[in-house]
Amino acid sequence: MERWTYGLCCLLAALPLAAQAQTAANTLDLGTLDRDMTGPRAQVLVLGTVHLSGMPASFKSAALDSVLDRLAAYRPEIITIEDEPGEDCDTAARHPAKYGADYCYSTAEAQAATGLDVPAALAEINTTLKAWPAQPTPAQRRRLAAAFLAAHDSASGYVQWLQLPEGERRAGDGLDDKLVAMLGRISGRNNESYQIAARLAARLGLQRVHPVDNHTGDRMDLPDIKAFVRSLEAAWAAGSAHLKGRQKQEEALGAAEDLLPLYRYINTPESLKALAEVNVSASLRARSPDGYPQMFVAGWEIRNLRMVANVRETFRERPGARVLSIVGSSHKPWFDAWLRQLQGVDIVDVQAVLK
Repeated sequence: MERWTYGLCCLLAALPLAAQAQTAANTLDLGTLDRDMTGPRAQVLVLGTVHLSGMPASFKSAALDSVLDRLAAYRPEIITIEDEPGEDCDTAARHPAKYGADYCYSTAEAQAATGLDVPAALAEINTTLKAWPAQPTPAQRRRLAAAFLAAHDSASGYVQWLQLPEGERRAGDGLDDKLVAMLGRISGRNNESYQIAARLAARLGLQRVHPVDNHTGDRMDLPDIKAFVRSLEAAWAAGSAHLKGRQKQEEALGAAEDLLPLYRYINTPESLKALAEVNVSASLRARSPDGYPQMFVAGWEIRNLRMVANVRETFRERPGARVLSIVGSSHKPWFDAWLRQLQGVDIVDVQAVLK
């Protein structure tokens, strides 16, 4: 009897493991579907970045020259940035009760100068780029820059502005004095969309960058937003001991005249892991009667999923494209993991590019 009981217990204990093994055997590995793929595979490089708006007052854009040199050698054909696409801004503007009145900055000045609202500007850009000549005239570049500004894509407007000869950077062809002044201010703004992405795109002769950010999934409807922020900050504070040491190192590297070592540092697996553990692991461990930190994680995942889908859309019609996605370093692990699961897509080692 004792042997029979012991054997039954062993059998019952093994059942969950057997069930797990069976489930694993029946699960389709999506990563193997492209093993017999013909044609070129897309190459995607995800560059984790600091937000340059937080750099010290001594920051000069020339400090990024070494980073730009490495990225130029990679030769991306498509560059994506962490900004809201015009389509999303137009949608949000039509649903202020859900997204608020300040979801995106206003394009009123560009609309007044061009006569284009966001949908009309996007349509003009699409038509223009389909017939874009190899040697565009300054007038064509000025008009396209104005259309990009009206489409809530100031970074792409700046790409066109940078490719104009100095003497042609003036009002005309849809750019009025206000828009010219706007483009002048952009040149001095500490923002990676301008100082890295737009400068690189202009250097490579690309016509635009691609905004891929998305906040439609993390715009939460909460009864007490202040309590949400307090709860989240407490969760992060409790789990940030290791991160604080790395942030001090980042600050030291960020004060240098050459930011290439900083970009190497923030893109290491150790730095990315420290950020991920604070954002997600610490939030999930936090005790909150309202579940606010856990809600943040859900919104974080939705945001990253939609951003990755937007990146994928930029090369949907271009199999084999070389893509550079510039995004805040806290997003990079999610970008790498989910882009790697896509069919016909290879992730490029950022450390090899920045070496």
